[in-house]
Amino acid sequence: MSKAKPYCISKMEVFHAYQAVKENKGAAGIDKVSLKDFEQDYKNNLYKIWNRMSSGSYFPLPVRKVEIPKAKDKKRILGIPTVSDRIAQMVVKRQLEPIVEKIFHENSYGYRPNKSALDAVGKARERCWKYDWVLDLDIKGFFDNIDHQLMMQMLEKHTDCRWVLLYAKRWLEAPMQKEDGSIEERSKGTPQGGVISPILANIFLHHAFDEWMKRKYPSIPFERYADDIICHCKSLKQALMLKGMIERRLAEYKLELNPEKTRIAYCKSSGRKGDYPQVTFDFLGYTFRPRKTKNKSGEIFQGFNPGVSKNAATRMRERIRKWNLHLITSQNLDYLAKMINPTVRGWFNYYGKYFKSELWSIINHLNARLIKWIMKKYRKSNKKAVEHLNRARRKVPELFFHWSFTKGRMMGAV
Repeated sequence: MSKAKPYCISKMEVFHAYQAVKENKGAAGIDKVSLKDFEQDYKNNLYKIWNRMSSGSYFPLPVRKVEIPKAKDKKRILGIPTVSDRIAQMVVKRQLEPIVEKIFHENSYGYRPNKSALDAVGKARERCWKYDWVLDLDIKGFFDNIDHQLMMQMLEKHTDCRWVLLYAKRWLEAPMQKEDGSIEERSKGTPQGGVISPILANIFLHHAFDEWMKRKYPSIPFERYADDIICHCKSLKQALMLKGMIERRLAEYKLELNPEKTRIAYCKSSGRKGDYPQVTFDFLGYTFRPRKTKNKSGEIFQGFNPGVSKNAATRMRERIRKWNLHLITSQNLDYLAKMINPTVRGWFNYYGKYFKSELWSIINHLNARLIKWIMKKYRKSNKKAVEHLNRARRKVPELFFHWSFTKGRMMGAV
């Protein structure tokens, strides 16, 4: 190890990080260099990253501030690093991940190898059948409020690798550039949108929440996906007690619960007595609530199960409208299918896992847009357009992905 290169980072590790970033895709940062631009001279660009990281002279550029609309006119703030910074972050993530994965809690699902949001939803569904109450937690602005000093103290418990700690600190402190070009300094938080942010968030909540729950309340199961957390309680009294204790625990780590979004819900189903005002909660795009279902004998009963949430369905319909399919009349149905199928497949594979019937509104909305396209392209009446689409469906039933969910059911007039 030379004085010029005090940190032992292999060129191959930087190349592997580049491959991972390339696979994940993503937008350009403040330098406006896209992945495609980076690829034009990737060998030289990767050498620069390796040279600066190995010498300790690597300093990240500010992250690009992007505001993503949320429900009720609220916005989520993302911080998009440059491609070079994402690759450098991936180098550190790949160094850190094998260390912390060994100790992370089994009920932590977010951004972890071989774990998914659907795994968390499935486990929550299973536990709602066993426990009468759910404490649905919402941490106010979690990613924006992570304390940097506490974060670094936690990191130091897991690694003494000097360059991992050095660059993690620099990323935490990297400023944010607004759309108008002005710079916003940051004294806390780790921006959503960065490669390193999810693993830092998991480390923070591993210490602030997961290990504490395991130690203090081992009989109360929970599912955590990043900062989305639900706990399963045996009684309302237990849920209220736990809520108060968690509030105090998070305050020690300079975090607080959002009182408007943190709620206690009763998992109402057949066989459970009591009438309580809150019998639903949302988790990872699913709404858990009492639903009529059939048992193995074909008997109907009321179970407590997940189905696509109203907010998720609204976002899907908004996305469909923004496609403006009726304006693409110079193309054919094959083109439209290739255009929308990847997105629709992702939606239906995720939200169709439980209570597929809840997706009928999306199926009908998609078909209505296709009918509108036919009406405009061929100047057909609504009835004739429906017949046209049904003929296409019979001829090529797998053309549009959402048709696979309709089990041969034909479209009606809209």
